[in-house]
Formats: sequence, structure tokens, C-alpha cells
Amino acid sequence: MSRSGILSFVDALFWIYYALIFVRVIFSWVGLPSHGPLYEIFRFVYNVTEPYLGLFRRFLPRTGAIDFSPFIGMIALVIIQNIVHSLIRGY
Repeated sequence: MSRSGILSFVDALFWIYYALIFVRVIFSWVGLPSHGPLYEIFRFVYNVTEPYLGLFRRFLPRTGAIDFSPFIGMIALVIIQNIVHSLIRGY
């Protein structure tokens, strides 16, 4: 696999995780039922994103109803993505 192919694959993985975080934010704004298919989707998204976002939530001050961990998490993902790009490119 070429470097450009590897970069494309890595970018796809990052974009999937960006999308999952975005879906989690949308779900947090919408009232969800306590059961059913939509709830199962929410549980999946929550279980996939919580370990990562929980890292940031531990260090952020409490701000009431607003959770800044998705915003900080996405910024960190951009930085990590740029570092991974540099490592794959070799500089």
C-alpha cells in the first residue's frame, strides 16, 4: 500500500470518529427514548466516544449544562491527525 493510500485510510478513520463525536453532540441536544433502535444507536455512539471524551472531561472545569469535552476532543484529534500525517510522510 502506498503512502497516499495509508494516509487516505487514516483520514477515513479520523473522519469516522469526528462524525461519531458530532452525532453524540446532536444526541445530547435531543431527548431520546429510554429504549428502541434510536436508543441503541445512542448507546453505541456513547460507548465508542466516552473513553476518549472522558479523558478531557476529567481536566475541564464544570460549566453547568455545557460540556466542552467534544470541542476540545475534536481539536486534539486534529492535532493527533497532523502528527500521524507527519509520521507517515516521514518528516
